[in-house]
Amino acid sequence: MEIPEIYRERINSCLENYLNSISPDNSYQSELNDVMKYSVLAGGKRFRPILTYTVANLFDIDLQKVDSCACAIELIHIYSLIHDDLPSMDDDDIRHNQPSSHKVYGEAQAILAGDGLQALAFQIISSDDEINSDTKVKLLNLLSVSAFEMAEGQSIDLSIVSKDVDIGLLNNMHKKKTGSLLNCSVMLGAILNPNISKKDLTILDSFSSYMGLGYQIQDDVLDVTTSSEVLGKRQNSDSVKNKPSYPSILGLDESVKKYESLYQKAIDEISNLSVNEKPLRDLTIKLMKRSF
Repeated sequence: MEIPEIYRERINSCLENYLNSISPDNSYQSELNDVMKYSVLAGGKRFRPILTYTVANLFDIDLQKVDSCACAIELIHIYSLIHDDLPSMDDDDIRHNQPSSHKVYGEAQAILAGDGLQALAFQIISSDDEINSDTKVKLLNLLSVSAFEMAEGQSIDLSIVSKDVDIGLLNNMHKKKTGSLLNCSVMLGAILNPNISKKDLTILDSFSSYMGLGYQIQDDVLDVTTSSEVLGKRQNSDSVKNKPSYPSILGLDESVKKYESLYQKAIDEISNLSVNEKPLRDLTIKLMKRSF
């Protein structure tokens, strides 16, 4: 079994076990846990936690020590998807080839599920006995900053619908909306190594910046070129909503060249790490060739 698949199975198991361990108030059978499970356990690429596991493993960190960070980053990601799909945001009815959370449980419960997942992300790290207090503070600070930047990026995204924007603004928006959590995924795995050098941290930060922007441009391309069945959501959603995208500004061919170039820069960057970067390089190449 390939390494990414091992990590995918691990994060799926960890997420399910964690959500099953939450006991609702016996005085009232809360629906909240069911709503959270519906979205979290629906599937997905799990790329963010896989990235966290991969980076941590480069520095020989015990994976049991990585589980809470891997779960936390995925919970933040899923919360953002639940809220993004709401009628007041992107108004998407399909996610992971099933009805969006608000279509099944209603908008109010979907909002609360997102709120709950965000809170649980911080709780799961703060209560992890495998991680010392100083490291927890660094991890929680990084996660909070990244979650805010993601929300900031989404705010920019909503403000530019049906407007003409330049590539500079689009880059800045996506570095926040998409790049911030991808950067966080990388840096969570790195920070778990208390002895990591400043040089390695700088390299990984630069790697994640290139990779994060490349990932978003690739997403924009796939939104145009890939069917709804493969994407797990509606095709051409950006165009339908009159949202600026890289293909709409650069054209499809130039967008492909752009994201391939960014991935290559990311791969070149990690060649200078003090550890064997092959697992991270292989994951990045796999990502560059993804179809959804």
